[in-house]
Amino acid sequence: MTTVSRNWVLAGAPEGEPVIDNFRMVSTELPALREGGIRVANTYISVDPGVLDRLTRDSYAPRLQPGEVIDGFSVGVVAESRNPRFEVGDRVSSANGWREGYVSSGRGVLRLHPAVFSPPLSERAAIGALGVSGLTAYFGIRRVAEARDGEAVLVSSAAGPVGSTALQVARNLGCRTVGIAGSEDKCRLVTDELGADKCINYRAEPDLAAAISRVCPGGVDVYFDNVGGETLDAALMNMNTGGRVAISGQVSEYARVQPRGIRAVGEMINRRLTMTGFVVWDFLPHFRQAMSEMREWIVSDRLVFREEIIDGFENAPEAFLGLFRGENRGRRLIRLVSDA
Repeated sequence: MTTVSRNWVLAGAPEGEPVIDNFRMVSTELPALREGGIRVANTYISVDPGVLDRLTRDSYAPRLQPGEVIDGFSVGVVAESRNPRFEVGDRVSSANGWREGYVSSGRGVLRLHPAVFSPPLSERAAIGALGVSGLTAYFGIRRVAEARDGEAVLVSSAAGPVGSTALQVARNLGCRTVGIAGSEDKCRLVTDELGADKCINYRAEPDLAAAISRVCPGGVDVYFDNVGGETLDAALMNMNTGGRVAISGQVSEYARVQPRGIRAVGEMINRRLTMTGFVVWDFLPHFRQAMSEMREWIVSDRLVFREEIIDGFENAPEAFLGLFRGENRGRRLIRLVSDA
């Protein structure tokens, strides 16, 4: 059986903000299955802001080279199998990038258990609320920052897929939650739909540190950072003694030729702060337990997540670029099959 997959690859590394010419679509003939192999037809792929870091420098993984497939997560269906662990028709997720389909030995491919990914959850939750973005938020709040009942938790990029979940995890632990977002519309989403106590529109604040002080008069115990740069400095200026900072992302820094970095480092000494960077794979042995708790929250309406579905594999690069223009309102996914 000859099957062709279209893939999006890196055409050339961005110089500053990424542009459409940094991406190129290629067609690849998938190899015939060997014993133990599976062929997967993807139904959805994700576009993730953290991928930009790998397009420009070595990051949590080596820098992508021209011609290599763009990073991304996917859900799909097993179309052909010679592997006893997978049957034709199984729904699966993987981190095989922006591809229409792929052949795999099964390593790194997760079979989606129907008992977990059943109404009110769809298979898309495997690359959303119960996927890397949701689990990053869960472990960042619970295990890295160790947020506790009654503490004040501040979250940047609070309307995004990671930040919005981090806010709700903290709220479910009994914390007072405050978000930072980039528009009044996003701030309303953060308070009205996600249940945060307050939200700061950083674009409307000439002095973000002063705005955080106004909204958090008792100081900040935990800061969950998705942004870095000036936002991180403003948060450090408002941390309580012994506060904890979980560094999940640095979206303001990814496209900079010369990263701005942290300038309020002295506050870490003055306030005896702990700052920890992490990636979700640090907690891989605990994924199943976390997914179980988060599913219970979703079913009981204690955790809501927004998806933004864009049709057409050809639209993946433009959807990705839109993340850096602040266009997304939730987890941005590309639907490859019209009736998926």
